[in-house]
Amino acid sequence: MEKTSSFTVLDAADVKAEEILVRSATGGNSQAFAELVKRYHRRVSALGMSFFKNSADTEDFVQDVFIKVYTKLKDFRGESRFSTWLLRIGYTTAINSIKRRKEYLPLGDETLLWDQDYTPEEMQMRRLTIETVRESITELPERFAVCLDMYFFYDMAYGDICEVTGLPLNTVKSHIFRAKKMLKEKLEKRL
Repeated sequence: MEKTSSFTVLDAADVKAEEILVRSATGGNSQAFAELVKRYHRRVSALGMSFFKNSADTEDFVQDVFIKVYTKLKDFRGESRFSTWLLRIGYTTAINSIKRRKEYLPLGDETLLWDQDYTPEEMQMRRLTIETVRESITELPERFAVCLDMYFFYDMAYGDICEVTGLPLNTVKSHIFRAKKMLKEKLEKRL
């Protein structure tokens, strides 16, 4: 059974609004494209920060991704959600850059975790827990870390991870299963 999440379950109005924006942007409406950038800037930035670990490189990455999206927008066939297609371009852009640099740090969009009303103690505990998990994930083989990062920190379903990474579904499931097992062992050793 695939994981459902706030990223994978949209109501009909959101899906329809996205379709209208994409169609309009494809037709040359720069305001519609600007709205798409506004909607997905945070998610693309979080993906970039996972790979580049600094704001300067992340800003360059985000700009590159949206330039590629703009130039390839006419190629979008609507076979997947626009956000999945966009993240696929982002992932490919980041991987190509990382292959040259050989660095990856899972991060996710941690601002989503702080949108709740927590006490300072709860915030500190959550921050420390996330830091410990992230540190442990960095010790995993990269192919496992990337899939696990998308699953946990981006709350993506297996199918979306397949589309973004280009890996077969069973490979994604296997990577996540193995990564969870390895992560559990690493975290148990830290206790």
